[in-house]
Amino acid sequence: MKLKTTIEPDWIFETSWEVCNRVGGIYTVLSTKAETLRDMYDDHLVFIGPDVWTEATPSPFFKETKTPINGWLSKATKEGLGVRIGRWDIPGEPICVLVNHRPFMEEERLNQIYGKAWDLYGVDSLHGYGDYAESTAFAVASGMVMVSLREWLEKKQKGGKYIAHFNEWMLGMGELVVKQLAPDMATVFTTHATSIGRSIAGNGKPLYGQLPNYNGDQMASELNMQSKHSIEKIAAHEADCFTTVSEVTDKECAQLLEKPADIVTPNGFEDSFVPSTAADFKRKRTAARKRLSDVVECLTGVRPSDNALFLGTCGRCEFKNKGIDLFIDSLNTLSHRDLQRDIIGFIMVPGWEAGPRADLQGALEHLQSPRTAAETELPKAGLPNNMITHHLHQSDSDSILRSIRWFGFQNKPKDKVKIIYVPCYLNGDDGIFNMNYYDVLIGLDLTAFPSYYEPWGYTPLESVAFSIPTITTTLSGFGQWVNSTCGGKESGVLVIPRDDNNYWEVRDTMADCFSRFASFSDERVAELRKCAKATSQRALWKKFIAFYVKTYTFALKNASKRNQH
Repeated sequence: MKLKTTIEPDWIFETSWEVCNRVGGIYTVLSTKAETLRDMYDDHLVFIGPDVWTEATPSPFFKETKTPINGWLSKATKEGLGVRIGRWDIPGEPICVLVNHRPFMEEERLNQIYGKAWDLYGVDSLHGYGDYAESTAFAVASGMVMVSLREWLEKKQKGGKYIAHFNEWMLGMGELVVKQLAPDMATVFTTHATSIGRSIAGNGKPLYGQLPNYNGDQMASELNMQSKHSIEKIAAHEADCFTTVSEVTDKECAQLLEKPADIVTPNGFEDSFVPSTAADFKRKRTAARKRLSDVVECLTGVRPSDNALFLGTCGRCEFKNKGIDLFIDSLNTLSHRDLQRDIIGFIMVPGWEAGPRADLQGALEHLQSPRTAAETELPKAGLPNNMITHHLHQSDSDSILRSIRWFGFQNKPKDKVKIIYVPCYLNGDDGIFNMNYYDVLIGLDLTAFPSYYEPWGYTPLESVAFSIPTITTTLSGFGQWVNSTCGGKESGVLVIPRDDNNYWEVRDTMADCFSRFASFSDERVAELRKCAKATSQRALWKKFIAFYVKTYTFALKNASKRNQH
């Protein structure tokens, strides 16, 4: 979309459930975008997140410290807003406000919120369940913070231009609060994936071939998603600028929300997360491969050979949508082939984890301790249940573990293909790796994300940023972007065509790719790694941030028009 003039906001307030709360991909979107926005708007950028932390479990991402907005604290307190002010401990260190939303969860207060949202906008909260109530409470609290902070700032700078940016259906109620209490603020609403589109895909219904035939309201009723769909749809229509992250998701929005995005804002990445020197990169990669090898050796009793191919898939625990089913199936297909090289598949996907395995911790400690020659020659049998690093609650119902067992993986010493399930968040304190995700990712040779439902696809973008070739599909926003941007040139990214009906073809293509990659020379691998890095450089935030500048201009213009009537 072309805009003749650019209008710069004076202040940007942005809120998400994942501000200082690393629970999914939106954390990566915001935390990597923040440095570029901070360079542009300095301390006139404020992120708002949920204060879900306690003294016993403080946030590892938040630093409570003095900022230019600390003078607002007394006003917020008088208004009953429980907030902490500080900075988000990420590159750029933007100002961050953590708000206690629990007072807004009182039943009487929630009912008042629901009633007003129905009266004013027709939001259907009657069918809300699960996280709907807490999301509403946090959204309203965030909106109240924005309104209060704006009032305080207006006393210093009359007539300022403000952006109030809300991410996902969980924050939709906050947008409506701002629109009612501070109508001169420009609102932006971003859906990273439509709630009903994700639900259709997750329930095994064909999304893409049937998309033109779906009615969002009808499907929401069928899938018991009425309330989430209702607030998402209304927030999209009411926002001064509605955005989504890819063309593939924009098609969903147009059909299921009956509102195409005003602007598509693709997700970038910030390469400050990547080691900046060759020596540092090599040191971190060596450390990661050693730790991965240590875990494999302790679990299986056999240390991977130096030239073992380390494959990986990561991300949200959505078995079909993220293509985890295909990853396991393709490794099984590969295991029946004549292979000359050890292949280890790592599934780094958080599950319902119940803590690190004490026997694995002990084995790792023993492996790291000095040992005599006689001890190193002792036969090692590995550990029971040698495919998983952490305990799981209700492990029998875990879809990943069930699939691994169904295919008959046993990780025997003679098996050329082994599989390791890491069902935890790699935050540096998981009890087994004790390294953050990026410090583990850098040790992989190839990653695969054969997604069925993937609005953007941060995991493959993160992979190429660390010079790791990757596999994705045409059903991911990132995959479509690679195809349109690289134009068939070598990119370090294999984009496999995928639709509702070609599961088996994708599986075999992946197995072929794994096998072929394992046969490549060091020179060919180095070439692919270089191409992967080059692709990531095309997706840096400094190149994608222009879409947000357009978004702010669009929103401010619409807000101005709205307030003239």
